[in-house]
Amino acid sequence: MNKAEIRKLLLEVKNNEIEVEAALGVIEDLPYKEFGFAKIDNHRELRLGYPEVIYCEGKTVEQVTSIIQFMLTKDNNILATRANEKMYESVKYICAEAKYNPLGRTITIRKKEEQLTDSYIAIVAAGTSDMPVVEEAAETATILGNRVEKIMDVGVAGIHRLFSKIDTIRGARVVIVVAGMEGALASVIGGLVDKPIIAVPTSVGYGANFGGLAALLTMLNSCASGVSVVNIDNGFGAAYCASIINKL
Repeated sequence: MNKAEIRKLLLEVKNNEIEVEAALGVIEDLPYKEFGFAKIDNHRELRLGYPEVIYCEGKTVEQVTSIIQFMLTKDNNILATRANEKMYESVKYICAEAKYNPLGRTITIRKKEEQLTDSYIAIVAAGTSDMPVVEEAAETATILGNRVEKIMDVGVAGIHRLFSKIDTIRGARVVIVVAGMEGALASVIGGLVDKPIIAVPTSVGYGANFGGLAALLTMLNSCASGVSVVNIDNGFGAAYCASIINKL
């Protein structure tokens, strides 16, 4: 529950529009729901503005399904990241509205439609191979209520491709830059735009890329002052931070 929903519930009790016992039933799972294998943080939206997100990797199909089944009883949109096809099929059985992005490996369920922000987040990718991270970021940013512009395959190997999209990038409130190999794109864009940049190194690259470590170190050592960096392949983390910035 968020603050607006709690305020509305309290006013309904005050105005005798709902019985106290019924109101208690609505909030009885605050601050969390105990599942034994998980404690679902129902208080998170009240504290942070966004509800809990399910990280599926390492969880069983049954665990993911049980968590989502409970979350469906609440009036929140649901996002599950790093999900596989088997998890989606199980969730689809209990919720026909569930959507799966196979490239981004996300499951999304929209229980309430929110108006997207007027300002937007630009997600800029160096190459087509970075698309799984782009899709995770885009799904995250969108379900958190942000307008998103995706700009693909504008890496430094053909830098002229970037300049044809520079106005769109400059028009964003915040820019997510996704790049593997040596990760140079974040520094390039950091020298061209006056918006905060969140760089996401990806594990795309040959052996000396070290699974994204080379790109991570390049981005951390960027000479462009406006660049911050999240973990390797962490499209979710970048989009979550970008959403907070976009809604300030």
